[in-house]
Amino acid sequence: MMELQDVTKVYEQGRRKVHAVRGVSLRIEPGEFVSIMGPSGSGKSTLMHLLGALDTPTTGRALFDGRDLHAMSDKERSLLRRGRIGFVFQFFNLLPTLTAVENVALPLLLAGQSRSKSRKLALAAIERVGMTHREDHFPEELSGGEMQRIAIARALVSEPDAVLCDEPTGNLDSATSKEILTLLRSLPESGRCAVVIVTHDPAAAAYGDRLVHIRDGLVAGVKNQESRDQSKQSETKLREALASLPLIPDS
Repeated sequence: MMELQDVTKVYEQGRRKVHAVRGVSLRIEPGEFVSIMGPSGSGKSTLMHLLGALDTPTTGRALFDGRDLHAMSDKERSLLRRGRIGFVFQFFNLLPTLTAVENVALPLLLAGQSRSKSRKLALAAIERVGMTHREDHFPEELSGGEMQRIAIARALVSEPDAVLCDEPTGNLDSATSKEILTLLRSLPESGRCAVVIVTHDPAAAAYGDRLVHIRDGLVAGVKNQESRDQSKQSETKLREALASLPLIPDS
């Protein structure tokens, strides 16, 4: 679905050139949950921007569903982001003058949907993230975890092919972070929607099916890992197997 082919990204800061990404190749499949992990300044957020058509490579190719993003016009990339990619950010990016349901409906209204249909779909997305009881509240009336759930509902309301998350638990406490990550973990289960999470937190990165380590703009390693559900199932099977073993009498 999303693919980077030997991409580089160089930013110019005055006379200085910053090499944020240095020849990275990466492919994200439909229905996959991928964690991109690295320290601050490693290039992980730049990778997310390249995958999500928020930016284009200096060299190399960034593809979405086989289409070269660099070959698209600005309008085409904008339509791609609006209709097929959902974004979740660390600071939520909710409009303070709109209620929760209005924030979620906004992408649909911008796409030309009627107000009645946009509200209906927004309410369904809010129900999906367990926030029906807060649909008419303004962002200032919500906790950090509630605001992030609304932000996720907004990312889902257009039924995107991919959801890209940049440090989605960076401003949340550990208990709330676990709730948000569990919610994100459930999204790829249909086998269609891909989820990419960019983080510096090992606990958050552990939720992915695949872990990509980024350092100094390069892929330092890729690890396939069990999902949380798979890990729990393995632990359960192990406990059941141990419980079924015959007791060995003391010598």
